[in-house]
Amino acid sequence: MKRRLYANLQRKIIFVTLLVSFIPLIFLSVTIYYQFAQMFKGKIEEQISYRARVQSNSIELFLKERTAILLAMADAYTFDYLSDKNNLEKIFRIMNNRVGGFIDLGLIDSSGKHVTYIGPYKLLNVNYYSEPWFHEVESKGVYVSDVFMGYRRVPHFIIALQRQETNKSWILRATIDSDVFETLVRTAQVGKTGDAFIVNKAGFYQTRMRFGNEILSKSNLNPTIFGEGTTVQEKMNAEGRKILYAGRWLKNNNWLLVISQDATEEMTRLFKTKQMEIIIVTAGCLMIIFTTIFTTRMTIRRLENSDRKMNELNAQLVHSDKLAALGKMAAGVAHEINNPLAVIAEKTGWMEDLLTEEEFQNSQNLGEYKKSLHKIEEHVERARKVIHGMLGFARRMEPHLEDVDINKVINETISFLESYARTNNISIIYDSNPDLPIIASDHSQIQQVFLNLLTNAVDAIGKDGTINISSKRHDLEISVIVKDNGQGIPKEYQSRIFEPFFTTKKSGKGTGLGLSVSYNIVRNMGGTITLESEEGKGTIFTVKLPVVVPEKK
Repeated sequence: MKRRLYANLQRKIIFVTLLVSFIPLIFLSVTIYYQFAQMFKGKIEEQISYRARVQSNSIELFLKERTAILLAMADAYTFDYLSDKNNLEKIFRIMNNRVGGFIDLGLIDSSGKHVTYIGPYKLLNVNYYSEPWFHEVESKGVYVSDVFMGYRRVPHFIIALQRQETNKSWILRATIDSDVFETLVRTAQVGKTGDAFIVNKAGFYQTRMRFGNEILSKSNLNPTIFGEGTTVQEKMNAEGRKILYAGRWLKNNNWLLVISQDATEEMTRLFKTKQMEIIIVTAGCLMIIFTTIFTTRMTIRRLENSDRKMNELNAQLVHSDKLAALGKMAAGVAHEINNPLAVIAEKTGWMEDLLTEEEFQNSQNLGEYKKSLHKIEEHVERARKVIHGMLGFARRMEPHLEDVDINKVINETISFLESYARTNNISIIYDSNPDLPIIASDHSQIQQVFLNLLTNAVDAIGKDGTINISSKRHDLEISVIVKDNGQGIPKEYQSRIFEPFFTTKKSGKGTGLGLSVSYNIVRNMGGTITLESEEGKGTIFTVKLPVVVPEKK
């Protein structure tokens, strides 16, 4: 029943401890990871947003530089001058030398006819009057087109501007090198999955993507989701992967620069951090489980030991109560016996007085009478001493100083145990020292100390052994050594031997109070009691008592 109770208690403690430990740990781990993921994602969005801003500025600058040099050439020269192919070719070289990125340069009159052309295509005398860009230039003055096929059937875009002379207008048009422009756009690509491209308002690609698209093909990305400034959007691609898009409008909101990044690639470090966090949390959980189980088992074990010790203590207390009751009973019996002994002693004295009378002096049995009366007196005295000793141990008397003869106390104590020891073939040998002084102490308490020591020695021997007692004086103290050849005390128990209720005897054989009481008695008298023991060889107790007890004691 007890074991089942402890097992249930252990399971409850482990469950509650693990629950209280795991819930905050898991909650904290999830919260930290979520916050870190949000921060990391925000950092990635900020990075691609920054790249979009920087790259859009570079593209705007690219277009402005080429528009500016084209304006400068148109402002510097007349239609007639530019109509000369040599002059136009010279200007074309100057433009490419200064800023580069031009494929061809052409002069177009007000009717849309290509009057002069410098470039790799056969576009001389081609009429552009019906082309949409021609009318855009006429209405706006300066026009940067979207990418279109045109007569050359190759995707390209142009920068064109119109100039008005006194009696006529004309257009100077330059085609931008797509490779140079796309190289500029692609410098914003980062990593293995990063991409950068341009779409127009309708969603048609103006530059090639890094991974499989054609210029002027329709994009799956809706440009209208991107607002003013730089906007970051998250979309799922066809493969189900999260893609981050940073978009920024160019060319008066006609083009949209898009920088894309696979979130998975950028989040690789976050995933590694997640794996590391899982490993750390798992290791922490395992440590918590191990520590909880270990400490709980240790606590339950200590609780079991405490309960066992408490049960033993209760049993010892019950035994002590029985001994106390037995002591009271013995005191009552001693009183009852003491009274008849007093009467016997009194009558013995009266009979001795009668024997002195004349009629008894001539009796043939006078010697036998006297001898018998002497024996009666001797045994009455012996019984009185035993009863007196029993009363001394049974009563709880306050300690008081009196003249004490240590030799006499030891001899009296030996007489109490002599019969029991002889029955078990145990010899008690006392090497008394006649030079021991009379000391001021409490006779009953000192006798109790030696009785406890001798009783323990007899119990330790059991049968067939010897107890040696010796006494001597050292300056201002008397030493009494009680040595037995019993089983000895294990080393691990020696430090606790004077603790209350601690005993090495079997259950029911001792209360564990004798040595504790003896230790306190000797200490209160200003003395010491020490122990030397070797398991299997015996035990030595040394009692040292002051010749003169200090006043404070």
